[in-house]
Amino acid sequence: MPRKLFEGIIDQQQGWLDPIGEAVGNAVIRAKIAGGDRATQVLDWLHGVWLGHPLHPAITDVPVGAWTAAFAMDAIDGVAPTSSLRRCADWAIALGVCAGVGAAASGIADWHHLGGHNRRLGLLHGLLNLGALALYTMALALRLGDRRSLGAKLSMLSYALTSFSAYLGGELVYGAGIGVDHTAWQKPPRDFVPVLPEAELEENKPRRVYADSAPILLVRRHGHIHALSETCTHLGGPLADGRLADEGITCPWHGSLFALDDGRVVHGPATFGETSYDVRIKDGQIEVRPSAWTQY
Repeated sequence: MPRKLFEGIIDQQQGWLDPIGEAVGNAVIRAKIAGGDRATQVLDWLHGVWLGHPLHPAITDVPVGAWTAAFAMDAIDGVAPTSSLRRCADWAIALGVCAGVGAAASGIADWHHLGGHNRRLGLLHGLLNLGALALYTMALALRLGDRRSLGAKLSMLSYALTSFSAYLGGELVYGAGIGVDHTAWQKPPRDFVPVLPEAELEENKPRRVYADSAPILLVRRHGHIHALSETCTHLGGPLADGRLADEGITCPWHGSLFALDDGRVVHGPATFGETSYDVRIKDGQIEVRPSAWTQY
């Protein structure tokens, strides 16, 4: 029930959320174009390509954890006041504020690829987090000054805002599948299966085939046949409709670039690599199976 209620409320706000989302999204795109290769490297880092896992959910644990510790210490201090506990709470809030800046940057990098309801949901999640970050910054200044009591109350309000925003972030991941590997539920065969007559695979023309129920990408380049999962791990784009490049194949939806030889991510926004397949020719048929290191 809460999920359906929130979905309806959020979509009713599109009159003001969509213009903000368009302005912010266009600003990110302009910065990416202006920054060229350097911007691509920065975005790859913010997406978490280097980590092999989305950076945003990992880094958000730092401010949420720090602010939760500060909340607990403030609660204890209210019962048994100690100066050392108050200092620890202040340091925890400061740590959360610093980490919150990184969480915001990685969140914007991931968010600007979304559309429709998920874009609105992500934008509201981000705005609430930015609001909480601003409130925590104000609370910290008050706590370090001569208005500690007001700062502690503002910290409590900030934590409530952060908690609600975290709920919306969970809805993005667990409800909408944002940030998950979109090939995780596919079940490739465990042994070689025929997928296509060899004569039907043209040079440098990506082809979608199926190994049992799993969609597979076949590409013949320089006489060698490459096979990867055909679904982009980022948001499920069709790699068979993508563009071949020297480094591999680019997803047509958001530009993730995967190496043909082993499925690794060359450039984001994808962070999970594609399943790589062994290929053999038998009786004129192309047969594939997951490579040994990707089998499970």
